[in-house]
Amino acid sequence: MSAELQGRVAVVFGVANKRSIAWSIAQGLHQAGAQLAVTYQNERLEQEAKDLILSLPGAEGFMCDVSSDTAIDQLFAKLKERYGKLHVLVHSVAFAPAEELKGEFVNTSREGFRIAHDVSVYSLIALARAGSQLMEDGGSIITMTYYGAEKVVPHYNVMAVAKAALECSVRYLAYDLGKRRIRVNAISAGPIKTLAARGISGLSDMLKSHAERAPLQRNVDVAEVGSTGVFLASDASSGITGQVIYVDCGYNIMGF
Repeated sequence: MSAELQGRVAVVFGVANKRSIAWSIAQGLHQAGAQLAVTYQNERLEQEAKDLILSLPGAEGFMCDVSSDTAIDQLFAKLKERYGKLHVLVHSVAFAPAEELKGEFVNTSREGFRIAHDVSVYSLIALARAGSQLMEDGGSIITMTYYGAEKVVPHYNVMAVAKAALECSVRYLAYDLGKRRIRVNAISAGPIKTLAARGISGLSDMLKSHAERAPLQRNVDVAEVGSTGVFLASDASSGITGQVIYVDCGYNIMGF
């Protein structure tokens, strides 16, 4: 099976800057031949996103706040008008208020819990529902998770609970959409110095621990996550759905 994506249309959500996982996947999809739409959240992120998008000939940028059903509907109406069909959807979106990623989990606020799950989890469901309507030929939906969904990672707090909900959502979406030949999977990447990760207290300690304990004795590179995204988008992974694929240099297999 080929990892080539010629003739496929892909939309990537979550590009923040050149260090983001979403951007690495977008680059990989473009190199594999996909026609690419890249979204950014708001006007504040628009200029940096557009500068990146210009570096990928043929790629187009669209604004979309994934916490707004209206914004999602408007985006997919534009995508249908522009491309007709969709084959790949990448959801690399997660957010929790900064104060929720410090201190103890027991102090999680009701509003912080709501925001984390709305933006980080429900957005996948909303995008899958809208995107699947354009996946007439089948397709691949890919989201991003982290090992904190399974084991305690100090300070990851409510985001860990959101990632656990996200992984469960992947399985239910895979079941619902499988009859339409749409696959849904998650990539569980090791810690990477992205804009989002910098909001987590103790990131430096996390990176050090992963490099020391992982079988490959290093941290994962964002390009390796991007390559896995291309694999999951392509026919090379045609029999894989409802799965969490670890790209963490093997850290998740270790007991201590």
